[in-house]
Amino acid sequence: MTKPEKIDIAIIGSRDQVALMRLAGVEKYRIIDNGDDLREKVKEALMELSDDRSVGIIMIPENWGRDAADTIKHIRESKRSSAIMIEIPEGFKTEEHDVKEYYRTYTKKLIGFNVNF
Repeated sequence: MTKPEKIDIAIIGSRDQVALMRLAGVEKYRIIDNGDDLREKVKEALMELSDDRSVGIIMIPENWGRDAADTIKHIRESKRSSAIMIEIPEGFKTEEHDVKEYYRTYTKKLIGFNVNF
């Protein structure tokens, strides 16, 4: 019996978001500071992490996910990566009013059935 491959989780985020996730054990990350070229930096980080075959989950703040929606769509449609891209709240607030329902619907879309949690 072979040992399963290690699948990494990666985050693209601000210094605070990355620091928090690194404390939780996330080893792959890209820190992006707000600025004029934020959108391009996010797209570059997405492309770079999607090329890394060891990355199974890429987390990105929901507001940045909207800015890079075309890149995310391209990665998914081209099957460039098998990584799941998850949009996380940008801080202490979220655009979704019912976060539990949002993730329930998102999970169903990803795997095709409901998971109760």
